[in-house]
Amino acid sequence: MPERIPIGSDHAGYQMKAMLADELRALGFDVEDVGAHSPEATDYADYAHVVAREIEEGEVKRGVLICGTGSGMAYAANRHHGVRAAVVWSPEIAHLARQHNDANVLVLPSRFLDEGTVRDILREWLNTPFEGGRHVKRIAKIENSA
Repeated sequence: MPERIPIGSDHAGYQMKAMLADELRALGFDVEDVGAHSPEATDYADYAHVVAREIEEGEVKRGVLICGTGSGMAYAANRHHGVRAAVVWSPEIAHLARQHNDANVLVLPSRFLDEGTVRDILREWLNTPFEGGRHVKRIAKIENSA
C-alpha cells in the first residue's frame, strides 16, 4: 500500500500544489489534496491545520504545504504536537531539514521557487532519512519546551 501524503496550499501555492501532487503520484505516493481547490484568495492556516492534524494524530507520517513565503504555513503547522514543518528553498536545506531535524512537513515558498528547483527539493526531502544519533535529544527538546 503506497504511503499517503496530504498536500495543501493557499491561493499563492495553488498551481505549485497541482504540479507537486502529480509529481508525488508519479513517484508512487497516494496523494490527498486538502485544498485550496481554486486560485481564489483563501487562508493558509485552514490547510496547514488539516495536514498537521493528520500527522499529530498518527494518520500519516509526513505532508507538504505551500504558500507565498512558506512562513504562514509553517507557523500554523508547527503549533501541532509532533509536527516539524520546515520552510525549504533548496535541495540542500531539504536534506538537512530531514537529516538533522526529522522534518515531517515540507513547506515551500511558491513565490520564490521555480518548478525544477521544487521538484529537486521534493525528491531530496522524500529520500533523505533522519540521521538520529545526537539529533534525537534535540528533537525531543522541541516537544518538551516549557
